Amino acid sequence: MIRTLLRHAGLCAPFLMLAMLPAVALADTCPEDCSEPAPLNIYSHTTAGHLSPATAGALSRVYVPNRSSNSVSVIDTVTLKEVDRFPVGSRPQHVVPSWDLKTLWVANNGNGRNGSLTPIDPTTAKPGMQIAVDDPYNMYFMPDGSAAIIVDEAMKQLDFRDPRTMALKSVLPTPTCPGINHADFSADGSYAIFTCEYGDGGLTKIDLKNQKVLGHLDLSKMGMPQDIRLSPDGKVFYVADMMNDGVFLVDGDSFKEIGFIPTGIGTHGFVVSRDGKRLYVSNRGSHRMEQGKAKGPGSVSVIDFATRAIVAQWPIPGGGSPDMGNVSADGRQLWLSGRFDSEVYMIDTTSGAVTRIRVGVEPHGLTVWPQPGRYSQGHTGNMR
Repeated sequence: MIRTLLRHAGLCAPFLMLAMLPAVALADTCPEDCSEPAPLNIYSHTTAGHLSPATAGALSRVYVPNRSSNSVSVIDTVTLKEVDRFPVGSRPQHVVPSWDLKTLWVANNGNGRNGSLTPIDPTTAKPGMQIAVDDPYNMYFMPDGSAAIIVDEAMKQLDFRDPRTMALKSVLPTPTCPGINHADFSADGSYAIFTCEYGDGGLTKIDLKNQKVLGHLDLSKMGMPQDIRLSPDGKVFYVADMMNDGVFLVDGDSFKEIGFIPTGIGTHGFVVSRDGKRLYVSNRGSHRMEQGKAKGPGSVSVIDFATRAIVAQWPIPGGGSPDMGNVSADGRQLWLSGRFDSEVYMIDTTSGAVTRIRVGVEPHGLTVWPQPGRYSQGHTGNMR
């Protein structure tokens, strides 16, 4: 057709060709279907089938820190039985996958200055030599893996340490955040938001690159913020509040509260579903931090991220105290510690059916291993 047009256009042919060039160039820059880019999903690498080569050889186990037994229980995820229990340091709180996915760290926060970290080799499920670390209540990692962030709750500070040797690199005081506790990171890794468990509660925002406090947010209801997790689109932080029995919604960039979702008594921990579409919320059934009553009205609420609505409510049959945990690599099992019942709950994520496994006294931040993801940002396996 172009040849026919040129034959009849004569001297106008050069101008005709120039007029056609922008349209051709524009077509070359458009994707095949000219569609909008896919929306951000920070959990896209944590879905089933995305196990990292770094987890090769890891045994399929659940590691449960028993706070008042100073031990870790090891559960086989197939037989659903405790297959080992070994001693660790004083008051183990969380089992934390390392940023490079090669070590599991038991955070033994002790009593102030006598804390320690116990490494576990996930290929043998056996512990190594303890490393002395002041008050490691919780533990996270810089998004680029350059440092471990020890949440030094007793001293109201964050300790930045070498992620392998745990040698101290720097300290960031957080005086406006008593009981600095749990954290999650912005989608771009530029900042983190930590919960402040004691005092008037609230949140603190940390500039990670410059290691400085950006501000403090008082929530609309005085309470006791616990776990915190970012929505898949990277816009909203979900904050569990144990005293207000629900979840605050916070815009991370503007650092403003934007909503609240009632869930259940003693809202405490979060686990993201393996497909990244739902948030499992553990309601501990008590407002007590320690020595709560066994067989309380514990439950799990399931929030749909897209609608921010509760789509399921799973009570623990006969009562219980679901706390912290994670999901299996295939997403079919939700594992939570039963804080005041010396047991662990394996919950079928399709039906909500509960299986109980006895462990040590006061189990806390358990982790399931291996888990899909490129790297760990800490806690019980906040994977990205």
